[in-house]
Formats: sequence, C-alpha cells, structure tokens
Amino acid sequence: MTTSLSGSDFLTAQTAQLQAGRIQTPVATKDAVRAQKAAQEFEGVFVSQMLGQMFSGLSTDGPFGGGQGEAMFRSLMLDEYGKQMASQGGIGLASHITSELLKQQEAAKAGAAP
Repeated sequence: MTTSLSGSDFLTAQTAQLQAGRIQTPVATKDAVRAQKAAQEFEGVFVSQMLGQMFSGLSTDGPFGGGQGEAMFRSLMLDEYGKQMASQGGIGLASHITSELLKQQEAAKAGAAP
C-alpha cells in the first residue's frame, strides 16, 4: 500500500533523508563528455515519454494484438526508440541541456570561490 504525500510533506521527507545522508547531493562534473552523456540520456527519456503519449491512443485490438504483454513490450520498444533517437541527434534538446549544465556549474563554482 502506498501513501501519497502533499508537496510540503514530500519536501520535508526529502530534506530529512538528505540530512540523514540517505540521499547524495549531485556533484558537479569537470568533464564535458559526462555532462553530454547525462543530457543525451535525459533527452532519450524525454523522447520516450513523448512517444508514449503519442502511442497511448492507438488501438491494439485484433487477432494478434492487445493484452498486458503488448503493453509491457511497447514501453520497452518506446524506451529503445527514445535512446536511438537521442543518440542520432534527437530533437536538439541534449545540446541545450549540456550547455546549461556547464553554465550552471561554472556559475556555482565562481560563486563558491573566495
């Protein structure tokens, strides 16, 4: 049984876990390649979610379609579509995310420097 938390309760729970050391804070990368990889993975997930919404309205009834198996394998297929699209250039989101990640890290580093 799962319970849902309101926004403030969720933040309070997350803060408590962070202070208890159960959640690690993100660490800035000095490697632009790692930032690019993270941005590309994010774009792959984003594209998969977009495709999932696009495919959700399709009817799968018929002699060879439907059922729980198709729903499971469709999600796996869409995940792979998203990864492949992102690795081939995607929708251009990864390059923007990479530049913003690096800008934010440089700004944080400049602000932390004495």
